[in-house]
Amino acid sequence: MKKLSIKSWSIDDRPREKLLRNGKSIITNAELIAILIGSGNRTESAVELSKRILSSVNNNLNDLSKLSVDELLKFKGIGEAKAVSIVTALELGKRRVFEKGKTIQKIKSSSDVFNVMQPIIGELQHEEFWVVYVNNSNTILAKHQIGKGGLVSALVDVRLIYKKALELAAVGIILVHNHPSGKLTPSNSDQQLTQKICKAGEALDIRTLDHLIITEKSYFSFADEGVL
Repeated sequence: MKKLSIKSWSIDDRPREKLLRNGKSIITNAELIAILIGSGNRTESAVELSKRILSSVNNNLNDLSKLSVDELLKFKGIGEAKAVSIVTALELGKRRVFEKGKTIQKIKSSSDVFNVMQPIIGELQHEEFWVVYVNNSNTILAKHQIGKGGLVSALVDVRLIYKKALELAAVGIILVHNHPSGKLTPSNSDQQLTQKICKAGEALDIRTLDHLIITEKSYFSFADEGVL
């Protein structure tokens, strides 16, 4: 049996009309995507097609944002223009989060560090090690990538960390790296590296204020957990 198109639905049920009448907050994710793509296929409305796309990523928008145009094209009813619309909308959302992180100039808590760095490394499939350099009022002087590795670990040169710190006249550093696995528990090598960096900074009177392990959705703070 042929499915009814959105145009044949009651006006109260049409996503675009719902948004205009009631506002964006009550619109479901599937309905938002349906508005983007405009139409479905011969057997599915735009909303039903959108639900199927979302279902393929367990209704997780972060995972949806990782789908490429080619992967979206595999869904019947999604052509290149529709796929590009979805990718574009989700990329704008990611950039909005990134802009929010850029507005934080002063670190007041570990959550501030997370908000600054998550958009940069939180969704990467490889491990990266960054250092946030701050002055004596905890204002960010710079964010610098020190190491970039594969899926397991990132190589870190401690000398480069303090070379940059001296150039910036930083009085404190915050270590940050991501775990692509999604696990927040620090490994033995994470703890050993943290202690090595802390010790190296003592002679230079540059404090290691924290070390954050960041995943897509959360973080582990060495300082908050009392293991720094």
